[in-house]
Amino acid sequence: MNTKLLDFLVCPVSKKKLIYDKKGQELICKQSGLAYPIRHGIPIMLVEEARKLEKQEN
Repeated sequence: MNTKLLDFLVCPVSKKKLIYDKKGQELICKQSGLAYPIRHGIPIMLVEEARKLEKQEN
């Protein structure tokens, strides 16, 4: 994933910046408690595709 893209992407729910999780291939938003998947290098920024973070992940 192109990390320069992170300068422009925000969470569609909270409008806050995202954290790139290279190992999990996700973009994480702690404010909304969602993790957006990255598939084939493309972030999937749809709320219905996002995973809810577990309490220990927040």
